[in-house]
Amino acid sequence: MGCSTCSTGGCTPAGCKSNGSCLTDGGCSKLDVYDWLSDMDLPAHYKPFNIVEVKFKGSRKDFYVNPNNHYLEMGEMVAVEGNQGGYDLGHVSLTGELVRMQMKKKGVKDSVEFRKIIRKASQSDIDKWKLAKGLEYETMHKARTLALELGLKMKLSDVDYQGDKTKATFYYTADDRVDFRELIKRMAETFKIRIEMRQIGMRQEASRLGGIGSCGRELCCSTWLTDFRTVSTAAARYQNLSLNTLKLAGQCGKLKCCLNYELDTYIDALRDIPENVSGLQTERGYARLQKTDIFKRIMWFSYEGVTDWIPLEVTKVREILSINAKGQKSADIKFLEYNTSSTAAKPVTFDYENVVGQDSLTRLDEKNKKKKKKKSKGGAGQKDEARGSQERPQQAQPKPQQAVTPQQNRPQQGPGGNKPQQQSRSQQPGGQQQNRPQQQGGGQQQNRPQQQQRVNKPAENQNREQQPNDQQGNKNQRNNQRRGGQQRNNPKPTNNDSTKE
Repeated sequence: MGCSTCSTGGCTPAGCKSNGSCLTDGGCSKLDVYDWLSDMDLPAHYKPFNIVEVKFKGSRKDFYVNPNNHYLEMGEMVAVEGNQGGYDLGHVSLTGELVRMQMKKKGVKDSVEFRKIIRKASQSDIDKWKLAKGLEYETMHKARTLALELGLKMKLSDVDYQGDKTKATFYYTADDRVDFRELIKRMAETFKIRIEMRQIGMRQEASRLGGIGSCGRELCCSTWLTDFRTVSTAAARYQNLSLNTLKLAGQCGKLKCCLNYELDTYIDALRDIPENVSGLQTERGYARLQKTDIFKRIMWFSYEGVTDWIPLEVTKVREILSINAKGQKSADIKFLEYNTSSTAAKPVTFDYENVVGQDSLTRLDEKNKKKKKKKSKGGAGQKDEARGSQERPQQAQPKPQQAVTPQQNRPQQGPGGNKPQQQSRSQQPGGQQQNRPQQQGGGQQQNRPQQQQRVNKPAENQNREQQPNDQQGNKNQRNNQRRGGQQRNNPKPTNNDSTKE
C-alpha cells in the first residue's frame, strides 16, 4: 500500500509502527478527504481560497490561513503557528473550495482570526519532528509513574509533542475532577518542557488509540467518524437485539456507535407492525408471541406446551386483534399459517464462472495420502531387498572346511558302528541322499554341493529355501563338532553312551 502524495515515494501500511514517517500520519485512508474538485479547471480570474485544513496526530484537524500564497498540495508537510508560541508541523489535508464547504459544515466563519502557515517544512524541521515523536512513548510511561506516585485517579492515554520539541500535550481520562497541579510541576522538572493537560472522553480515547472492532474492521471513530452522538439502549430494543452489555459495548466501554446507523430504517419498518402485542386469544388456547421479523412483516406465535412456532402475516394479526378487542376468540391460527415455502430463497446464480470453487479444498490431502501409501509400500520392498542382499553374500560364501582328523575317519566299533550311516541320512533334508555313497568327514562335505546349487537359484527362491537348509546345516555342524570331541575323549564309546545319543 502506498500513497502518491508521499514525498518519500510511498508509505508503509497502517499499523507498521512507522510513527509518522509517512506523510499521511498514521497510515493511509485515515480521516482523509477526497478532493473531487482537483481535476476541474478553475476560471481564469479566480482567486484561490487562502485557508487550508491541516491535520495533526490522531484525529485533530484545524484551519490555517496561507498569507504568503504558498503552493500547497494534499499530504505536504507545513510549519504552522503553535497554540502558545513556537511552531508545529502538520500535513495538509484539504485545499481550495472544499475547505470553504468544510468550514460551513463545522460552523466556522471566515471572519474568525486564524493562525498562519509559516513555511513549508524543511528537512531539518522534519528530522526534529521525528525526534520529538520518538520520545512520546517513553514520556507517557514516565508520566504514568509520576501519577501513580501521587495517587491520582486518572489514566494517561496519549502524549503529543509539538514540532519544535518545546511543548507536550497530555491526554487523560478520569471519572471526577483531578487536581494535577503537583503532577505538572514534577513533569516540567523531569522533561524540561511546557506541559498541557487535556481531558477527553472514552470515545475520544478510542479514536486516538485505534483498534479492531468486533466486526473485524478498524474502529469507525479512528477512520472516518468525527461526531459522536449519544447511543441509548432503546436503539437495541428497536432492532430486537439482546440487551447484553458485553456484546453491545465497544472498545471504549460505551454502547457501539454503529447501533445508530440503521436505527431510522428500523423505526420506519416498525410503523406497520402492531405495538404492545404479547399474544392472541383463540379457540384452541392462548398463543404467545415468540419473534417478530420486522422487514418480512411476519410474527411467530406458539401455544402453551407446543414447541412448533406458527408464522402469521401482520395483516392477519391485526384482524385477530380486532376480534379479541370485541371480546371474541378467533379460530385456530394453525389454519391461518403463513406459507414460508412460497417465499423460499431462490438459488443464487452468478453471471460469471466461479473458477475458484471448482477445486476441492481437500484435494491436496488425498494426494498426500496416496503418496504416503506408495512410500510405505516402497519402503517395505526396499527393506526386504536389503535383507535378501545381506543374506546372499553370506550364503554364497563356502563355509571353511574343518580339518579331518584321523579319529573322525576311524570306523566306530561295537554295537554303535552303524551310527555314521544314520547321521549322514539325518543330515540330508527330505531323504534325497539315501542312495548316495556314504562320505566320511561329517555332514559338512554332504551339504557342500547343496549350497552351491542354492547359490545358482534365482533370488526369489533363495530367501524361501535357504533359511531352513541353513538352519539344518548349522545343526548338523554342531552335532559333528560334538561327536568329534566325544571321539577324541572317548575313542571307544560304550553301549550306554550310544543308546543315550
